[in-house]
Amino acid sequence: MSTRFDFAPGERRLLRYTVVALSTVTLVGTIVLVIWVLGQIIGALHALVFPLAIAGVMALVLFPVVDLFERVLRMSRLGAVASLFLILFGLFLTVMVMVLPTAIHQGSQFFESVPAITERGYDSLSVRFPKALPMLEDAIAEMEVQSILPNAEEAADRTMAYIGFLVGLGFVPLYLFFALLSGNRLKEYAKGMLFLFTHERQNEVMYLGQLFIDYVTAFFRGQLTIALIMGVVMAVGFTVVGLEAAIFFGLALGLLNIVPYLGFIIGVVTVLPIAYFQSDGGPQLVMLVLAVIAVTQLLESMLLTPKIMADRSGLHPALVVISILFWGTALGGVVGMILAVPLTAFLVTLGEHMKSRVYNTIQVDEHDRQILSEGVGDNERHT
Repeated sequence: MSTRFDFAPGERRLLRYTVVALSTVTLVGTIVLVIWVLGQIIGALHALVFPLAIAGVMALVLFPVVDLFERVLRMSRLGAVASLFLILFGLFLTVMVMVLPTAIHQGSQFFESVPAITERGYDSLSVRFPKALPMLEDAIAEMEVQSILPNAEEAADRTMAYIGFLVGLGFVPLYLFFALLSGNRLKEYAKGMLFLFTHERQNEVMYLGQLFIDYVTAFFRGQLTIALIMGVVMAVGFTVVGLEAAIFFGLALGLLNIVPYLGFIIGVVTVLPIAYFQSDGGPQLVMLVLAVIAVTQLLESMLLTPKIMADRSGLHPALVVISILFWGTALGGVVGMILAVPLTAFLVTLGEHMKSRVYNTIQVDEHDRQILSEGVGDNERHT
């Protein structure tokens, strides 16, 4: 004796929507859990994860160059990777020979003038805020210095952490070499780890993984190009207007634009006070430096980003800022801020993908139900 449950159309629709809602909640919960676990891992293994992340991003950007060497120059994978490393090393030496002497000279002049800049800043604040500055000095004086400074054990731990971080950065070329050498074999290894899933699910997971890699590759390839151009433009502009340590500040602010808007914010906060308080500075130099930053930002927003990035992320600027703050908090600072835009774009695309799958499932179910009802109607008419 078998039991059959017959549901009315409204009950079937309610059951279907309940299953979809539960699946959505499960998916969101899984994503939140994965983000939390990644944040914990990155926080605990920051000295290891950050160099690996740098090498991974560089490998994604340089993969097409290695493939081009293999295809056009008929080179082996090892020969293509070695040739690329030689070219990059040559470019690095060329830039160092051309730029490093001037940058060192500007840096030495800047560090010599730091005490004078600090003194002028203090005098200016004393004149402008005669009551607030003494109160701030008294508050600082009343603080217990020992409570601010770390103890010997904490200082030793921080020192070892910094040393470990610097040592990890030294391994970036090695990680990059083996990542480029592996090539597409990494995809085969990743697909082999999905042997427990059906062939259809394997293809879907690989598609989503490739989608994420495409977002990361397109974003960083474009952002690195834009950041280098902005760095060169600001370095030249700061040098022309007479800002101290112009090359250092220009290149640093340009590279910080890998994280959207970060270079502009830090530039306004740090460079403008230096332009005002340096020996030959003042309001005129501040306006000139601000003009250089503004022109560079206009160049980036009106020419570089539309031509190079072509709005590949598809994210609203407000969502970009929110994503930077969220991922910076969730994934432990710098790594999260750097990956914020491609991660958010991927999650938006993943949501659209899941939405289309659910919609197609509902449409197919409705179509099957309609065919079934038409078949029953035809049978009744024949009867």
